[in-house]
Amino acid sequence: ERAIARHEVREIEQRHTADGSRQDVTLDEEDDVVIIYNRVPKTASTSFTNIAYDLCAKNKYHVLHINTTKNNPVMSLQDQVRFVKNVTSWKEMKPGFYHGHVSYLDFAKFGVKKKPIYINVIRDPIERLVSYYYFLRFGDDYRPGLRRRKQGDKKTFDECVAAGGSDCAPEKLWLQIPFFCGHSSECWNVGSRWALEQAKYNLINEYFLVGVTEELEDFIMLLEAALPRFFRGATELYRTGKKSHLRKTTEKKLPTKETIAKLQQSEIWKMENEFYEFALEQFQFVRAHAVREKDGELYILAQNFFYEKIYPKSN
Repeated sequence: ERAIARHEVREIEQRHTADGSRQDVTLDEEDDVVIIYNRVPKTASTSFTNIAYDLCAKNKYHVLHINTTKNNPVMSLQDQVRFVKNVTSWKEMKPGFYHGHVSYLDFAKFGVKKKPIYINVIRDPIERLVSYYYFLRFGDDYRPGLRRRKQGDKKTFDECVAAGGSDCAPEKLWLQIPFFCGHSSECWNVGSRWALEQAKYNLINEYFLVGVTEELEDFIMLLEAALPRFFRGATELYRTGKKSHLRKTTEKKLPTKETIAKLQQSEIWKMENEFYEFALEQFQFVRAHAVREKDGELYILAQNFFYEKIYPKSN
């Protein structure tokens, strides 16, 4: 797959250099846009990303998957430099939609003039962990023939928690906070209060929009209204093709109330849940100021500002 990808990249670069140097490529402001979706595992990220793939030809943008070795969300310093350089200067791939399991990377640290637009989706932390637990054992309906790392382990999530297993330990909940916190060492120290506060700061200040898995359609609707260059037609596509976009973990059994209560005693769950509730409140705040409900349907508000008292007067 990597060899094919490298070959495709060379072909694209050769096509664009045939008539002149790459440096001569100029972009309209509307096309000089990059979106990064640093997707958290098991948050409906595949369902959402498939919509981007479905729309890219029609809306004329590129979609690129960031495939890191062993899905490591932390890049080496040299790879950070390479990635930032690629994203900002690879004009042939703009407008571009990059997605992958990579923690937040602050482009401002690298001295770039124009930063990418970050978006993301998060999920109730226990529901996300349960989904990931069964995904490692049974896979999903997206690639049913692929052998997963824990295939053959028939132990249920409830049995794992009761036995104090490592795959269902509270420490495994610590994922959404570091994904938003970034590439700092402290981000990956399980239970770090600093990491939680940094993740909150980044969510508010560095992310254009963060949705939640449970309200994915509303997230897509807001993106289409705000960034139609990429997401024109996304809401209708999600509604009409919903079944084809869903990726369901097979053999998943919902945990009992006792199992949930045991996990909720953990300080790690409390912090991850605090972050989830923070993100949910922010998303609902954004949505409340962007839509109106009528007969059970949500409608995007039209432009609600205008300019007046414009001086000096033109002749």
